[in-house]
Amino acid sequence: MPAKSKAQQKAAGAALAAKRGETSKTQLQGPARQMYESMSERQLEELASTPRQDKPEHKSS
Repeated sequence: MPAKSKAQQKAAGAALAAKRGETSKTQLQGPARQMYESMSERQLEELASTPRQDKPEHKSS
């Protein structure tokens, strides 16, 4: 599943880093913390690896 915005991709990258032990999970906030708790490392890799080109900064509702 590709990321829908740059912000979503950044949050997935932060959650992935915490899953891998590169950063502390206590540093995660908001969506990144929710992603860390609810998604697998593979799912986070898919979101974080989405190309940023032509993505909005934030997804509009």
